[in-house]
Amino acid sequence: MTYNFSVIGKNVPRQDGKAKVMGAAQFADDIKLPGMLFGKILRSTVPHAKIKNIDISKAKALPGVKLIITGEDTPKINFGNWRLVPESMDEYPLAIDRVRFIGDEIAAVAAVDIDTAQEALSLIKVEYEELPAIYDIDEAIKDGAITIHDNVKNNTSLSRTIHYGNVDEAFANAHLLLEGTFDVHSVSHAYMEPCSCVAKSDLDGRITIWTSTQTPYYVQVLLAQTLGMRENDIRVIKPFVGGGFGGKMELRKWEFCAAFMSKKLGRPVKFTLTRDEELATGRRRHPMKMHSKIAFSKDGKITGKEFTSYLDGGAYNSMGPTAAFLCGNFGGFLYKFPSYKYNGFHVYTNKPPAGAMRGFGAPQALFVTETQLNIAADKFGMDPLDIRLLNAMETGDEIPGVTKVHSCGFKKCLEKVREVTKWDEKRKEFTKKDSNKGIGIGCYSFISGGAFNWFNTQYPFTAVEVKVFDDGTAHLLTMASDIGQGCDTVLRQILAEELGIKTEDIRLTAADTAVTPQADLGTWGSRVTFMAGNAIINACKKIKDQLFKVLSLKLEANVIHDMECKNGMVYLKNRPDKGLKFKEAVRLAQKYNRGEPIVAYGSYTPRDHGLVTPAYSFGAQVAEVTIDKETGIISVDKVTTAHDCGTPINPIAVEGQLEGSIQMGLGYATCENFVMRNGKTLNTTFLDYKVPTALDMPENEHYTIDVYDPYGPYGAKEAGEGLVSPTAPAIADAISCAVNFRFTDLPITAEKILKNISKI
Repeated sequence: MTYNFSVIGKNVPRQDGKAKVMGAAQFADDIKLPGMLFGKILRSTVPHAKIKNIDISKAKALPGVKLIITGEDTPKINFGNWRLVPESMDEYPLAIDRVRFIGDEIAAVAAVDIDTAQEALSLIKVEYEELPAIYDIDEAIKDGAITIHDNVKNNTSLSRTIHYGNVDEAFANAHLLLEGTFDVHSVSHAYMEPCSCVAKSDLDGRITIWTSTQTPYYVQVLLAQTLGMRENDIRVIKPFVGGGFGGKMELRKWEFCAAFMSKKLGRPVKFTLTRDEELATGRRRHPMKMHSKIAFSKDGKITGKEFTSYLDGGAYNSMGPTAAFLCGNFGGFLYKFPSYKYNGFHVYTNKPPAGAMRGFGAPQALFVTETQLNIAADKFGMDPLDIRLLNAMETGDEIPGVTKVHSCGFKKCLEKVREVTKWDEKRKEFTKKDSNKGIGIGCYSFISGGAFNWFNTQYPFTAVEVKVFDDGTAHLLTMASDIGQGCDTVLRQILAEELGIKTEDIRLTAADTAVTPQADLGTWGSRVTFMAGNAIINACKKIKDQLFKVLSLKLEANVIHDMECKNGMVYLKNRPDKGLKFKEAVRLAQKYNRGEPIVAYGSYTPRDHGLVTPAYSFGAQVAEVTIDKETGIISVDKVTTAHDCGTPINPIAVEGQLEGSIQMGLGYATCENFVMRNGKTLNTTFLDYKVPTALDMPENEHYTIDVYDPYGPYGAKEAGEGLVSPTAPAIADAISCAVNFRFTDLPITAEKILKNISKI
């Protein structure tokens, strides 16, 4: 589409780029305060046990140790997935009387340096009464299984359901009925910056904490709760963050320890995790065991689906309740399912907890959907793209009680990848028996921020404040968090477009709970551009109302609705000569307001958009692979993507998100995997936990299908998480094309390929 925008849709370099490449960006671990102490966490060495005794006497006597705390020293207030699901609050900042996984936090030390703190950990002696442990979903849910959390039967902490239509009737009348079980594994967020925080208590007992987080407000609320303090006595500041992908969106135990110990000592305390700690004990993507039964009519249309997922949540709920619901949402989306039944179960095991991770239930659910559609295409003798076009969602489609689709370019995405990849001829050629090449398809849809209507809060979902000055500049205050995705730049673009000024004329203050408006649920679910963008538009409308009013008075005409801000001017739309420079209009408005500043508060909370989100992105991705049939080694040669993200605000930023998503999807599909033994993670360095590097990245092409969304800011939708989901099923389908075997579990390794080639 063609738009008459000044800044929107333009490639704007990242505002933080210069600071990062010059080494001036300050991350949490870079913060150094006078008198600062260094903290370390003592972690459980056993997967499941009662704590009989903790002897800190030798560690406490070590010179340089200033404080050691255990669970007994804390207020013993539990926390979890705050307010969203109260029953999920199953963690304490430090273990009270029981540990549930290897790595569970038991005690914390604050010392004059890291080496002293580390030595002190070695001197703490913990006496355990070991308990039986469970590492497998099937074992955990058996009748009579050991209980990981008291009063949680069969270790199933919660369930989620979605149900509409008559699934039984669809199955009874099906021409084709497919049924299968799928297993997907756990992977790490693998962000570059390990978690870090610095807490400082002032003389009044208030706490300021600088922390590597995606959700400053979550941290503020939960930290106040666990410390037994008032919310506004906690100030959370997000410095530069080196990636998060969902792994930094909760209150973490070291944040509590830093704040609690700083308050006790009256000195700043810093905690920084090692890579070993991140990989061995950090949050990870949920492994899932999923069962899917899907019915088709004679012509290949889907008539019903029953989908059951068991999420291995590890030792605690974390963000599992939300993941359990979203998995079901994505399992019944993207295509038209006239009837659908979903049951999701979150299961405890004695493994490190799983949490939110990029895609948040979608990669798992869509691997199932996409694989079954490819199997169905084989059964019908149809092309995989044709069966998708037959069943694809369209604008106006609705899921009863869940959501309505207000914009959808999915079919255009499918048609585009078919054209640019020469799909028809390559698919025909690569399915020949002697070919070692394959081409496959994977598709996705994703939310533009969660609008969960069960979230009960006194604040809007996001809010901003905009101030304008008579020198032609503006100041944007927002709690929206840039964690590397570039939203600080995108939000400046939206503000600049609305007020007709340049992005370089905008100062941005972000993610400081004492300064920015007290509302924003954080960076997750691809919500920032959509929700903070709408809040900015709301605030700018109020700014413009003030400017237009005074200009109307100056012109002695009631023409407020015929004015606009553009190119540094405020003027009549059809008479650019009838107006003022932006800064002059601000000066005039301040004069009329007797010197009062021109400032506006803007907020956004989705209303009447269904249970989940106001808008969905869509896309199709084609992967081309070569298989060495002697070794089983997979080479992903090219990935081609067509995606509907609405109107792209900053195309170069969208491209960056796409490339990062392909890297994550590539690792998920072919190489990343935790090696576990009796609950212990064995691969705890990047030498052993293999992530794709730049040298492993395939050639990629991408095409944006610009479908304006009526509710998005300037028509924009998400482009940050959805793109991580299609890569694994596309690669799996391409491998199937090459070796004539369909994989229903991940990752797909060389060993698995060789094993299954031998069976053919």
